[in-house]
Amino acid sequence: METPEEKYIRENSTPQSEALAWIQKQTNIRTNYPRMLSGANQGQFLKMLAQMSGARNILEIGTFTGYSAVCLASALPEGEGHVDTLEINDELEDIIREGWERAGVSDRITLHIGDAKQTLKALDRTYDFVYLDANKREYCDYYNLFFDKLAPGAVIVADDVLWDGKVYEDPMPQDKQTVGIDSFNRMIAADDRVESVILPTRHGLNIVRRKVK
Repeated sequence: METPEEKYIRENSTPQSEALAWIQKQTNIRTNYPRMLSGANQGQFLKMLAQMSGARNILEIGTFTGYSAVCLASALPEGEGHVDTLEINDELEDIIREGWERAGVSDRITLHIGDAKQTLKALDRTYDFVYLDANKREYCDYYNLFFDKLAPGAVIVADDVLWDGKVYEDPMPQDKQTVGIDSFNRMIAADDRVESVILPTRHGLNIVRRKVK
């Protein structure tokens, strides 16, 4: 159910495209966890942030039904750049690809189905924007695998970093997902190669920038 705040934000922000609305509807109808979808507000934020950063090569870890990948691909300049997106659930491939076709971005995105850690080891590209929204237990592993593939000044956006408030409960729950997210946030804060800020948007976004030496 949409809150009054969410309704106000939606009515006073750039609306989602017909293709994104289709993906959102199909996600609600055809998946068990539709709340995993980025949604219009966060999707527009990702698109604008990628545009403002001047991103050309984008890496997405965890595409789910392809909504955020459309937003990121739409941020690329006409005829330039590419998105590599990783997803472990091959049962989502049909809805992902149909959504991309409807959005007209299929030629800008490569879908890599399989274990993200293995895929990251094989990728040979330098990225200037990364969106991380996959297995929370493995955020630290993903970060260590892609960091050396980042261009100076590259931007990372990590989703769900407040994890419904669990990371600041006292005592903090010790389930593997909560511990994984907390470990990631603390690792980022201690890494002098980057600067970062956590925003309380939806379930929390950690915005990280690799420093330019």
